[in-house]
Amino acid sequence: MMQQYFGLKAECPDALLFYRMGDFYELFYEDAQKASTLLGITLTSRGHSAGEPIPMAGVPVHSVDGYLGKLVALGEKIAIGEQIGDPATSKGPVERAIVRVLTPGTIVDGALLDSHQEPLLLAICPEGPSCGLAWLDAAGGRLMLREIPQTGLTDLLARRPVAEIILPEDAPLKTSLNNKHAQGLDKTLFQTRRSQAVLERYFGERLDSFGCNDWPLALRAAGALLHYAESQLRGSLAQIQHLEPERAEDELYLDATAYRALEVVESLHEQGPTLLSLLQKTRTPMGNRLLRRWLLRPLRQGPDLLQRQQHVSALVAGQGPEPLQKALQGIADAERILTRIALRSANPRDLAQLRSTLQALPALHESLQRFAQSPLHDYRERIGLFAETRLLLENAIVDQPPMTQRDGGYIQTGYDTELDRLQALSHNLQDVLRNLEQEERQRTGISQLKIQYNRVHGFYIEISRSYQGPIPDDYRRRQTTKNAERYINDALKLIEDQALSAESLALSRERLLFTTLLDALIPEVAALQNTMTAVAELDVLSTLAERAISLNWSAPQLVAENSLHILDGRHPVVEAQMGSQFVPNDLHFDGQQRMHLITGPNMGGKSTYMRQSALIVLLAHIGSWVPAREAIIGPVDQIFTRIGAADDLAGGRSTFMVEMSETARILHLATARSLVILDEIGRGTATYDGLAIAWATAEALLERGAFTLFATHYFELTELENPKLSNLHLDAFAQNDQVIFLHRVEEGPAAQSYGLAVASLAGIPEKVVSTARVRLQLLENSSSARPSILPNPAPAQNPPAQIPLFAATPHPALELLEQMDPNNISPREALAVLYQLKELL
Repeated sequence: MMQQYFGLKAECPDALLFYRMGDFYELFYEDAQKASTLLGITLTSRGHSAGEPIPMAGVPVHSVDGYLGKLVALGEKIAIGEQIGDPATSKGPVERAIVRVLTPGTIVDGALLDSHQEPLLLAICPEGPSCGLAWLDAAGGRLMLREIPQTGLTDLLARRPVAEIILPEDAPLKTSLNNKHAQGLDKTLFQTRRSQAVLERYFGERLDSFGCNDWPLALRAAGALLHYAESQLRGSLAQIQHLEPERAEDELYLDATAYRALEVVESLHEQGPTLLSLLQKTRTPMGNRLLRRWLLRPLRQGPDLLQRQQHVSALVAGQGPEPLQKALQGIADAERILTRIALRSANPRDLAQLRSTLQALPALHESLQRFAQSPLHDYRERIGLFAETRLLLENAIVDQPPMTQRDGGYIQTGYDTELDRLQALSHNLQDVLRNLEQEERQRTGISQLKIQYNRVHGFYIEISRSYQGPIPDDYRRRQTTKNAERYINDALKLIEDQALSAESLALSRERLLFTTLLDALIPEVAALQNTMTAVAELDVLSTLAERAISLNWSAPQLVAENSLHILDGRHPVVEAQMGSQFVPNDLHFDGQQRMHLITGPNMGGKSTYMRQSALIVLLAHIGSWVPAREAIIGPVDQIFTRIGAADDLAGGRSTFMVEMSETARILHLATARSLVILDEIGRGTATYDGLAIAWATAEALLERGAFTLFATHYFELTELENPKLSNLHLDAFAQNDQVIFLHRVEEGPAAQSYGLAVASLAGIPEKVVSTARVRLQLLENSSSARPSILPNPAPAQNPPAQIPLFAATPHPALELLEQMDPNNISPREALAVLYQLKELL
């Protein structure tokens, strides 16, 4: 047995080998020690090698999925060594083989997958400054391609995290990826000749139809990817029917920083709400994942985006999306079930769920009938009914099948005559014997004939000695007793042979029928996949329509002019938390107006205002309606954000360095069609330095012409004069040492920052706030005017190390006292001055 074990282990030396032994999967040696630690299972031993006990650990077969899921989540690679021989006929160890290898990027088992997530396998083929990329969603049957400069790889991986990476073994990229799931493979797998052979085997003459011929590196990556996935899944990936090229010019680009700052799919706070969680009202797991993909790859203006908007508008009209969503309710995660069918790893419950999905399609067809005159009518053509396949599954699979084939009981009675007979032998042996006894009495005319059984002689036909008639020719004497003769014939011998092994024969027959059923379904996989793609799209579109109605959103207008106008815009997630208390605001950009410089107090709503503008643009570009009374949106190619403070200590970057890196990226990549969100620039360094950087950044973006929302506490920036720039502020007022935020966007710069009021609200001790108030007055009085950063400023003599953070002109009362001469004033004039001072107070 250990020789057999080492033979299998040599096939996958880097994997934990789960070696099937009866009702357990066992691990030995280092695998056992590692699994014991990772899974918290008992480490024992069995047998000896070189005088030392062999470490062993194991898990029951019936509960293995839970252990496998834990190991996969930890990033482990697992090989499953299964018994493929018949223990009854095997001489020596039962034949075993590795039937699959589980890696983080090639999981297809339903029990190991989160229905909301898509573990991706990425192949990278670098050459010169470029690299070809191919992503495989093995469970969903999708293969995506693109080519990018190598410099953009880090950001792309941050935007689309992957579970596993493969690349040529000699690629220098491997060390820079810093991904523990990245592994180098034989570089010949990435050669054009070998990759082309793999791709032609999958797609044949259709390969040219996918529009990827101008991406040779991506095609090489795709070929290597399919070869690797086949080696892990131990079979051809019949679920892969298409190549999906992803062209940068078709998508609205957001980098990883923007997705994080806008909290599109992940919150900055644990368990916090996100845009995805707000939208997530889909009825199927397939729609759930597709909605996430749409958010992570919004489209630029074009026919596909326009069609999505038309579909959503059609669903909002009339009865709304509710009938369609109700019809979607019974549809399972068929996308992944079809993958398991294609790989012949589906279980009986998978087929039952596919059956329920096919049973739900007629109602879905019916709900689409009312859209006969709208673009949605195309979905009736895209969604097949598969009546024959549904009928086959209804006849073949029981209503409530078990999860596994291990104990049988999943094939319907009446589907197969031979299986029915074997199951009858196994479960109803007495009835079978009674029926045979009756048949033999009628055939032979021997009324005393009995069929009986004992452990020594098995089944027999007993005829009493009192019977003196002829004995049938096919009866063979088995035993003679004092009062009777015992016989057997071919019919009873067959029952005896089968009855003694009826259960195992029935299980074998069920497995054969199930395999035959999979063989019949595999040719339908491609057509079924196309239908499920359409179903997932309908799910997302109906969800967007439901959100538009429930949240009172409006249809955006996508126009060709380079402009952006939003009336009564709202932040979708914040509004969902606050309800009617949320204050909407407008935003206007056009050919002349390119930058809004936004000042005002902390907590006044600057960040919310800027984020909501970006989210409205993003929602419009996935085909959704938007949280605004009206939105007119011109062509947008990119959305950039520079929001909040974060460091990268592990990478050796301070908060300010991260801020500058993000700003540099924006200045390099932003175009006149980009939307840029800047929430504070230069606050992490000396005030002069920071103000200078913020000023220069504003001027550079004005020159670039990008739509820019620039929030700052540097009031000095409001002196910047440019016809493309306007000043806005968030309104607030102070009352009795308290600040009240109105959250309204008004024209012009803010009067003050209300910093001390916000500090008090935050719980800063009153003594500290009072001390700060005195210090503020001293700072304000030390400067008669704000310092100005203008072109070619005159050099200052002995400039201070910092400029006042709250610089302001002197108070009018101080100016009045400065002008007054007490030695040359009459009592009446002095009284008038007192009245003036009182008025100023």
